[in-house]
Amino acid sequence: MATVKIFSGNATRGLAEKIAHHYGKPLGEVEIEKFKDGEISPHFNESVRGCDVFLVQSTYAPTDNLMELLLLIDAARRASAKYVTAVVPYFGYARQDRKDKPRVAIGAKLIANLFSASGADRLMTCDLHAGQIQGFFDFPVDHFSGSIIFVPYLSKLPTENLIFASPDVGGVKRARNFAQYFQTDMVVCDKERKRSNQVESMQVIGNVEGKDVVLVDDLVDTAGTLCKAAGILKKKGAKTVRAISTHPVLSGKAYVNIEQSELEELIVTDTIPLKKQCSKIKVLTVAELFAGGISKIHKHESISPLFISKTRF
Repeated sequence: MATVKIFSGNATRGLAEKIAHHYGKPLGEVEIEKFKDGEISPHFNESVRGCDVFLVQSTYAPTDNLMELLLLIDAARRASAKYVTAVVPYFGYARQDRKDKPRVAIGAKLIANLFSASGADRLMTCDLHAGQIQGFFDFPVDHFSGSIIFVPYLSKLPTENLIFASPDVGGVKRARNFAQYFQTDMVVCDKERKRSNQVESMQVIGNVEGKDVVLVDDLVDTAGTLCKAAGILKKKGAKTVRAISTHPVLSGKAYVNIEQSELEELIVTDTIPLKKQCSKIKVLTVAELFAGGISKIHKHESISPLFISKTRF
């Protein structure tokens, strides 16, 4: 059986080190240099010939993170790696998954094409913005769910009247899955947007009076939607409001918005490192999940045991 080697780009090196630790191997040595004009030049400092290579890198902004990963994939392929898996905890450009208005790009499909062109054999990722993005790839995609990270945490909360909420209509399925697992109800915050990252109006569909509400989302960007939803839910009589979101993009005034919001806490994972600390943000790690995925893939075993049973997560 081929030797496993795990490498990382610069974007999520801390997470990659934890993944390698949980897997039981040291992180491989790779050097990523830049020319004076910013051009990226990666180089493996050890042989990968005949190895199963796993390259860990989330592709959040700036696009240098994506280019780093693509060049690492190409370098591994040209260095005669047997099998190259891109481990992308956060898959950027996933929000551009369809043509929702005239004359726009479908960014997620373009990125999928770039992964194929670079020579990747497989993609391992978590909570894509839209599940159908898996179909954009011409090779296997292992799509993990953050539910396996959040459910144990939520199960320990000292709440009696737990209820789940979707901050928009598009996230109903995610919220429903949690509600079904915990055998409770869910509500929907129906929002109207006039432009990206700006919520014009919002209304709650369902009863939250006296309930401990958990908002469910795949990513939080400016946190405008989550914070507005939290405020409205409190006005509607919710006892407490907290949120879970796999990917903490947290751009713009996100940290200020969260600190000043009605949220008790925002629970996220480390698919993207936080830019700074925030008293209301709790970070859970996906390292053990991805380490388990690497082990299963290397041994050609089913990854189903890494998903929560009795649900449709």
